[in-house]
Amino acid sequence: MIEAHTNPGTAADDWPAPRAAAPLDASVAVPGSKSLTNRFLVVASLAGDESLLRSPLRSRDTLLMVQALRSLGTEIEDTADGWLVNPRPLVGPTQVDCGLAGTVMRFLPPVAGLAQGPVEFDGDPHARERPMGPILGALGDLGVRINSEGRNSLPFTINGTGQVAGGRVVVDASASSQFISALLLSGARFDQGVTVVHDGKPLPSLPHIAMTVEVLRDAGVVVDDSDANTWNVEPGEIHSLDVEVEPDLSNAAPFAAAALVVGGTVRIPGWPQFTTQAGDAIRDILDAMGADVSLERDGLTVSGTGEIVGLDIDLHDVGELTPVVAAIAALADSPSHLRGIAHLRGHETDRLAALSTELNRLGGDCEETPDGLIVRPRPMRGDLFRTYADHRMAMAGAVLGLSVPDIVVENVQTTGKTLPEFTRLWSDMVHPAGA
Repeated sequence: MIEAHTNPGTAADDWPAPRAAAPLDASVAVPGSKSLTNRFLVVASLAGDESLLRSPLRSRDTLLMVQALRSLGTEIEDTADGWLVNPRPLVGPTQVDCGLAGTVMRFLPPVAGLAQGPVEFDGDPHARERPMGPILGALGDLGVRINSEGRNSLPFTINGTGQVAGGRVVVDASASSQFISALLLSGARFDQGVTVVHDGKPLPSLPHIAMTVEVLRDAGVVVDDSDANTWNVEPGEIHSLDVEVEPDLSNAAPFAAAALVVGGTVRIPGWPQFTTQAGDAIRDILDAMGADVSLERDGLTVSGTGEIVGLDIDLHDVGELTPVVAAIAALADSPSHLRGIAHLRGHETDRLAALSTELNRLGGDCEETPDGLIVRPRPMRGDLFRTYADHRMAMAGAVLGLSVPDIVVENVQTTGKTLPEFTRLWSDMVHPAGA
């Protein structure tokens, strides 16, 4: 069980989730990927020349990354085409506000090691509970001076000297693949490059590491990932980028799911034919749960009848989809077993505890297991769906509200972490103008 109320917002932030009275017929244009935007920002800030990021996501997480990089000296100009990133010498002293963004708190300490001067890191209260030990330990092994007063979490200070020796480092990244990505993103700027070896339980979210490797290769960085659990980044120049940021497929997941829950059709334009985004797995998940899913050149189309089939699935590599999948499962006609997601206990909140608590409080039957959830569908009733300041929980509440009357999503503004326009896009999908 988790704390009963962890909402930093007010009652005014609580949102009656729209209930669909008829099958859907909607197109939803989803903004750019948070994961890609923040990786591109880090690489562009370390590049040798100016980069242009087209159609980046502008959300709390990405704006925190922009603010942090600017504080370190990088020039980032907001233009009509996107963000123009002009690398400059990295300097302290400065402070980095991580908010609740794992990409900021984990990707930027290696960057701070390359800065000249101290860089202080802190974030939201719950951010201090998120594990940071593996990246702090790895940086210490690589010669970076860190003042954390014995903590393996925020707050801490990186005492940058303008260079990092680099070399081989062993990390247990079983709590988050971000620890691997963080070292790889800056590795080409280390004197000896970096070789990262994972030693621990199976890595979660491997697609996110593949995304990091692809972003680095786009910038001309030589990365060898041919050996299991080992990544080698050669030292060398990082080329500038001119890239279009793909739509965020994890943010698209609840919209795609809506067609399955309510029936009808939802189209998401711009869905990439090939991608490293973990959220792409929602296509196969929705298909397994009874949707008709079609990916064409112009985007993704999902159609459903309102009938939902439960499933047994390992979500280890795509854990960020768990809240939406659990919400769908609670509305299915048979039980579901969601496995391989113990690491979600260390995300924005303990997502397994949060999901089981909220689904059960609304009349559902959700049981925590050592590595996941068992969801047994039951008739559910409307009430406040608490979000624990977690954007994915808010999106799960919206999915439930499509079918369950009188769902009120607590602090829906937490969706601003990755999708500030969520409530408008959702309401327009459920109740289009003129319908």
